[in-house]
Amino acid sequence: MAKQKKDDNFLDYIPVKNPEYEWKMKDNGRAEVAVINKGAFNKIAQVVFKRPRISYIELDEYGTFLWEMIDGKRDVLALSEKMKERFGKKAEPLLERLVKFIKIMQSNKFITYQPR
Repeated sequence: MAKQKKDDNFLDYIPVKNPEYEWKMKDNGRAEVAVINKGAFNKIAQVVFKRPRISYIELDEYGTFLWEMIDGKRDVLALSEKMKERFGKKAEPLLERLVKFIKIMQSNKFITYQPR
């Protein structure tokens, strides 16, 4: 995974789907990512609170489109251009939303960054 540096331009980052997470397209046209709940805390929660071993995260229309566009070749700027083509003004404020979404995906380890 490429390390983020303070002087890096985030728009140049290339997101890559984490192969550890399975995903599928649902009948409603939305992407769903399967997350296996690992670790001691999750094991306790599964036994005590009847939490599921696998959580399914369904992405909204924007997230699904973006998820499909993440191919390990397009940088964040190219992804923003694809989003603008597809959604136009509905996606505004585009860059702020896109960067926040990608950072959330990265913090949840759904994606990593490809070195340039």
